[in-house]
Amino acid sequence: MKSMIFFALIAVALAAPHYDAPDDDSSEEIPILRDDRVHEEDGRYSLDVETGNGIVLSQSGSPTGPDGAVVKAGEFSYTAPDGTPVVVKFVADGNGYQPQSDLLPVAPAFPHPIPQFVLDQIAFAAEEDAARARAGHDSSEEAPSRYYGSP
Repeated sequence: MKSMIFFALIAVALAAPHYDAPDDDSSEEIPILRDDRVHEEDGRYSLDVETGNGIVLSQSGSPTGPDGAVVKAGEFSYTAPDGTPVVVKFVADGNGYQPQSDLLPVAPAFPHPIPQFVLDQIAFAAEEDAARARAGHDSSEEAPSRYYGSP
């Protein structure tokens, strides 16, 4: 039994993926050009970082949110692999993280106005519901019809 467990452990060890450490020549070290951090005793802080490859981060915050939560604001920028400059401004507070950038996707506008016949049908259904309520019928008590009624 012990030898079976031993061989199972050896099999697992041999089957595990092996990751090679990167060669010293293949990895590029990016210098930090600026790293300014200020931490106040009341919880306020500011952070300004710039790297040699063009990444810039500027952020500040303070514990002014509910229950002492930190509210922060700032921006970061970098160059995308295709050469596009990326700038993102953000606020993080009780409403969550709110980034703003020209490069962020935006929900498309509704493709067309709602047709009048659809609006008429919605109004007609509302009138029917109101008439039933005036007549004292509770629509929640009625079982749905299995068949369409005549108009």
